[in-house]
Amino acid sequence: MGALGTAERPVRVAVVGAGPAGFFVSEALLKRAAPVFSVDLIERLPTPFGLVRAGVAPDHQKIKSVTRTFEKTAQHGRFRFFGHVTVGKDVSHEELLSHYDQVVYAIGSSGDRRLGIPGEELTGCHAATAFVGWYNGHPDFRDFPFDLGKKRAVVVGAGNVALDISRVLLRDRDELAKTDIADYALDALRRSPLEEVVVLARRGPAQAAFTTGELEDIIALPGVAVRVDPKQLEVDETTLARLDANAKRNLEVLQKVADAPKAEARRTLKLEFLASPVEVLGEDGKVRGVKVERNALVPVGDDVKARGTGEFFELDAGLVFRSIGYFGQPVPGVPFDEKAGVIPNVDGRVKERDGATVPRVYAVGWIRRGPLGVIGTNKADGVLVAERVAEDVAALVPEARPSPGGLPRLLAERGVKVVSYADWLALDRLEVEAGRQTGKVREKITRIEDMLNALLREG
Repeated sequence: MGALGTAERPVRVAVVGAGPAGFFVSEALLKRAAPVFSVDLIERLPTPFGLVRAGVAPDHQKIKSVTRTFEKTAQHGRFRFFGHVTVGKDVSHEELLSHYDQVVYAIGSSGDRRLGIPGEELTGCHAATAFVGWYNGHPDFRDFPFDLGKKRAVVVGAGNVALDISRVLLRDRDELAKTDIADYALDALRRSPLEEVVVLARRGPAQAAFTTGELEDIIALPGVAVRVDPKQLEVDETTLARLDANAKRNLEVLQKVADAPKAEARRTLKLEFLASPVEVLGEDGKVRGVKVERNALVPVGDDVKARGTGEFFELDAGLVFRSIGYFGQPVPGVPFDEKAGVIPNVDGRVKERDGATVPRVYAVGWIRRGPLGVIGTNKADGVLVAERVAEDVAALVPEARPSPGGLPRLLAERGVKVVSYADWLALDRLEVEAGRQTGKVREKITRIEDMLNALLREG
């Protein structure tokens, strides 16, 4: 057996989670000349790419083209894909450590933050994560009972996901029909009488988290009017001087919207800044509206915070979406910060509650740093964590772990149907061909059972 980190005996790394963070850290490891790494990418779904497939809005196909980079990584000779394998169910964290030299968690943030207000449990009040997964055909959400038979929806939050949701609700259905939106979601949107989406932003337009591009995408929608109160766009000179380029551009674009003549439109987006929901109002167990408090901005150091003014108003609405952030979920046997929703770490090295380093275990992406940044942010994060993984190779004992056949044998003994990358390519071809027949980018297979059955038919 060769020395650890050589072509004869690569450092064997399991990366858990096949989203952008998982692929970027895999790429960074495989590109290294020394030490030499092999990577097994483990994903609980049969399909790779995480939020690129199941989170990016269907009308943002250009963003999804990043998968071409991931495909190059998947073709590397020291890369393997283990789809349809759940860590914590099909294989434990401890078993991974017994089969690999190092384990990197790139599981993202699949949960959501709650508003913590009365009425949040009412039928018709939903998490953004669920709705995004639903219209993108994520197997976890494809059977979620969304009732879009309402005229007004309220979206709580001022990030890009909030605008994504709003845009999908408002966009012309024939335009959506050309994308990879799930077929059942398109059918529901076609039947929906929705006329208005109201976005509630806790702070002002200068503090909104959405990017100018996302805002302009909605403004450009045919048949959609964007409304904003000009008084809410007033910003003092001191605050204006501190704003970054994106915030200043947002203000400029919003001012043009406020100044533009009010034209008739089929659907409307209303942006309500300095507004916080304090209660979801219900009737017969269903959402009927939202009670909202007006806020004022209060300086806190170099920043500002929103504080309620005691002035309230109500919005009639049949749908409420909370879009105030994703939240990580724990893996059995791996340290987890319940408050922050991340795996505690320093530069990717996982830490116990007492601050002690957990040997051979790492975190990358959203589960490392929280749900911040865009897809590309994970590339630098992957490089950073790969560097830490490489630095720690010197402390490893090469004879301690079994051969590369260990995990496949274990999963076979347990009857787990592992989906390889070649299997995924077969599913990919099926989806693209099905979409071609209906004029769509692809027609996603949205049930895991249907994916596995399709692979059986393909032989």
